[in-house]
Amino acid sequence: MPKRKAAIAVGGVAALGAAALLLPNANASQDKDQATGATGTAKTLKAADASGLAAQLQKILGDAFAGSYYDSAKQQLVVNVVNGDDNVVVQAKKAGAVVRQVDNSTAELQAAARTLKAKATIPGTSWAVDPRTNKVLVTADSTVTGGKWDRLQSTVRGLGPDTATLKKSSGTFKTFVSGGDAIFSQVQGGNVRCSLGFNVTASDGSPAFLTAGHCGVAAKDWSDSQTGQPIATVDQATFPGQGDFSLVKYNDPATQAPSEVNTGNGQTVQIKQAADATVGATVFRMGSTTGLHDGQVTGLDATVNFQSETDPNGVDTVTGLIQTNVCAEAGDSGGSLFTQDGSAIGLTSGGSGDCTNGGETFFQPVTTALQATGATLGAGGAGADDQAGAGDQAGAGAGDQSGAGDQSGAGAGDQSGAGAGDQSGAGDQSGAGAGDQSGAGAGDQSGEGAGDQSGAGGDQIGGSADPSAPADASGSGAAHDGSSSVHGTR
Repeated sequence: MPKRKAAIAVGGVAALGAAALLLPNANASQDKDQATGATGTAKTLKAADASGLAAQLQKILGDAFAGSYYDSAKQQLVVNVVNGDDNVVVQAKKAGAVVRQVDNSTAELQAAARTLKAKATIPGTSWAVDPRTNKVLVTADSTVTGGKWDRLQSTVRGLGPDTATLKKSSGTFKTFVSGGDAIFSQVQGGNVRCSLGFNVTASDGSPAFLTAGHCGVAAKDWSDSQTGQPIATVDQATFPGQGDFSLVKYNDPATQAPSEVNTGNGQTVQIKQAADATVGATVFRMGSTTGLHDGQVTGLDATVNFQSETDPNGVDTVTGLIQTNVCAEAGDSGGSLFTQDGSAIGLTSGGSGDCTNGGETFFQPVTTALQATGATLGAGGAGADDQAGAGDQAGAGAGDQSGAGDQSGAGAGDQSGAGAGDQSGAGDQSGAGAGDQSGAGAGDQSGEGAGDQSGAGGDQIGGSADPSAPADASGSGAAHDGSSSVHGTR
């Protein structure tokens, strides 16, 4: 087989707000003068370095550690402590963190989450720990009404106002898979479209990529064009349960799969390492429907209860996700979440809203996906020991994972966009569960709302529309002139 590019888009036109924030400094050094920690003065840190410091302090503080977050305005790490003795607090301050005394311990917040799981596992709900408030943030979408809302509200009240808070979203929690373009699979009844997250090397040395688990369960064989032959096959897929990730191996073992996100207009961001998310950190998402958008991490260890499409009374619960205020839409599933300095953070799972009105989106942590699949980032540049999973990668800096230089170049413009008019509605991203997307239903979820990519969703909660329009062969995204790709060549 002659060698050719097998470009797989993970984004379309870059939203101007996100592009302006990311692109001028995408490959520039972000190092800043750091105040000495010896006197207890808080250090000025990049978000990735703050994540690494948080992981170290979690070990030092032990049971006194009650979470941490990144103060992006001051570029400092804030660490919550409960019942910490003076010696432990002094150590944390000397390490360069801002130390804050709080009431709820990690164990108490985890106990609250267990109570929610036992009493309020209702489709359309989610909860995550928010270290900035030292509480569990519980969210209910527009489908949670009547007796379900009363039950959820009663459960949250039972936890106490100092432990949990409840908010209502006007959107609907859905996985963001759709019929359309980017990476494709043909299933009974139509096509499924998702987005590629990050190229990796599988544990057996073969080239592969990571995407969402609900995409990998919906279909086995994936192509880089809607009518093309499959170029990759699902090796592992997890959804629902403890994660939402798939490892998909390229069929041609000679495929070169460098790890670089092309954000359009000739700008790229090299993916140098995997890192854990830090609440408060600015992150960027690329997706095949809506392109580049930015926002902040708002919660960790999130549990999301998606409505099952195959069982009207069923629920597909996914745990261990990252919660953000970044927007996303149908077809963005599996797309990459990353930082300005090139850290791979997550894979798009689902959420509510759209990129016109905003919303919240949940992501599968990349570190957990790498650990579970045994894969490493890039084209074999780093060994397994260098990227040994979530625990070892918590906040790892670039120096902690070798082989970053092996992750080069992605071709932009290898996938052209199609008419925005083919995207029906404002983006009800009816996301089915893992097995919920097989068969006729999978192709019935058309890509929506690519027309207005207005930047980060912020705290706005978007609406939704009927997702029943059939998949269109032309794909989505009228302005995919800068289509971002993480691609392989073969």
